[in-house]
Amino acid sequence: MENKTVYTHKVQYYETDKMGITHHSNYVRWMEEARVDFLAKAGLDYAALEAEGLISAVVKISCDFRRPTTFPEEIAIYTAVEEFKGATFVFAYKMENSGGTEVFSGRSVHAFLGSDGRPVNVKKKFPEIYEKLMKLAPDGTQA
Repeated sequence: MENKTVYTHKVQYYETDKMGITHHSNYVRWMEEARVDFLAKAGLDYAALEAEGLISAVVKISCDFRRPTTFPEEIAIYTAVEEFKGATFVFAYKMENSGGTEVFSGRSVHAFLGSDGRPVNVKKKFPEIYEKLMKLAPDGTQA
């Protein structure tokens, strides 16, 4: 994972099931928390992007559950842009418990849409945002 950031999430009691294990649906929420944090640290605040008319729609998610997590563990979520194609981008996630054991890995694929819900050419319509996204790509270039 190049250009990664780390976001920490503390497992909440309400996120667990009757067995005391984190319910699988919460990992997708944690991916979003970490992704929003990652972009904010890169100067790409979600609310500001949406205010400018650029929406990032999730089109695919994949999850690999490695080990269970429980309340009140702290989970380090490493997030990085795996690929940027101009109209779409892919995030990679790796989650570890406080002992450094990988508990989860995943990917999310996003498409850029305008406020009208149609695909948008970020390079043409949002050149400043495009440049920031290019810097996040693994080698600084578009795939």
